[in-house]
Amino acid sequence: MSGSRSRTRQAVVQALYQWQVTAQPAADIGRCFLRTDACCGLDEEYFAELIREVPSHVQELDALLAPHLDRPLAEVDPVERAILRLGAYEFLYHPEIGYRIVLNEAVELAKVFGGDAGHKFVNAVLDRTAARARPHEARPPHG
Repeated sequence: MSGSRSRTRQAVVQALYQWQVTAQPAADIGRCFLRTDACCGLDEEYFAELIREVPSHVQELDALLAPHLDRPLAEVDPVERAILRLGAYEFLYHPEIGYRIVLNEAVELAKVFGGDAGHKFVNAVLDRTAARARPHEARPPHG
């Protein structure tokens, strides 16, 4: 399942990127993706959820990410912005996925799709975001 979820996240990043740069409805983009061979081996249910829910929660996700950015989110590379939004969504709405898994998947996506140092940026932003979104998991209490 993890391989399927990883491939699903790759497709979601591509679809979110397209949504961000074209302003086409995310649902239309998602339907197009699901009709292509690129969706072979995807967790189609999870893909459909992410392409529907990330855009519908974008203001909440952006507000969660914003305090951890060194520039306005609009100035972040669109690929990295899509990865950050996906990671923030999984932090908030999929607590069954460990925060380290979300973080590692996002870093791997940034290595595949992002710029040269994009994975470092994504790692730093999502690590700080996890501390807010999942304080008990991301930063276990010392005792």
